[in-house]
Amino acid sequence: NCFQEVILSIRSSGVLGAELGKRPGAMPVKSPNSYGLFAGGGTIDAGGRLGFVRPSMPLLEITNLTKTYARPGGGMHRVLDVREFALAAGAQLALRGESGTGKTTFLNLIAGILAPDSGGIVLDGRDLAKLGEAGCDRLRAETIGYIFQTFNLLQGHNALENVELGMAFGRGVDRAHAAALLKRVGLGDKLHHFPRQLSTGQQQRVAVARALANRPKLVLADEPTGNLDRRHGRESLELIREVCRESGAALLLVSHDERVLAAFE
Repeated sequence: NCFQEVILSIRSSGVLGAELGKRPGAMPVKSPNSYGLFAGGGTIDAGGRLGFVRPSMPLLEITNLTKTYARPGGGMHRVLDVREFALAAGAQLALRGESGTGKTTFLNLIAGILAPDSGGIVLDGRDLAKLGEAGCDRLRAETIGYIFQTFNLLQGHNALENVELGMAFGRGVDRAHAAALLKRVGLGDKLHHFPRQLSTGQQQRVAVARALANRPKLVLADEPTGNLDRRHGRESLELIREVCRESGAALLLVSHDERVLAAFE
């Protein structure tokens, strides 16, 4: 199976452009109908937009998505303006951008944590705008795995319990599956260790296992290597991509780290 891969980059001007990856399965096109992410109402500064041919049945489909925030001194700031975007099942994609360019906002909108000002998000055939808060919570629990930069592990619970708690919001706790996931990420001998007893890299692996706990169709990763050194960051990224491939989950990752993004080129 070939994975569509592309790096979308937010340049210092606030313009979000697209650069094709060089992996098998990439289908470069230059057409007014190609997909672009746009930050701050910017436009692609190339002779045509680079993107992928639209998947016939996309897992994630976004149209005319906008989000604004109030400025501390008054007025509004538009942080996100996505005209059209689609992600196929099993695809792996990285989004490049510095702090404040809307990357985390984009992921939180996809996850239903935030509500957009306008536009549509359809995930796994379901329109988030029609689900309501409770419906978005269910869809997120059953369909999305989220890997946070700060891991967000519960300090009073051991590794196994942290993964099981993720299951509690989805299809129900499956201890054998939770233990198998921790074994898959190399923590089979640390099931009962608490976060404070684990290294930073090991805590990240618990977070990866938790993200896969409910067998999601889409994994969102927000600066997943931001708190790791170079070696552990590389290993963590490889692990995230491997477990997503093995489970068939699509991966949408955001980062400002060129070393991370280079893995998608």
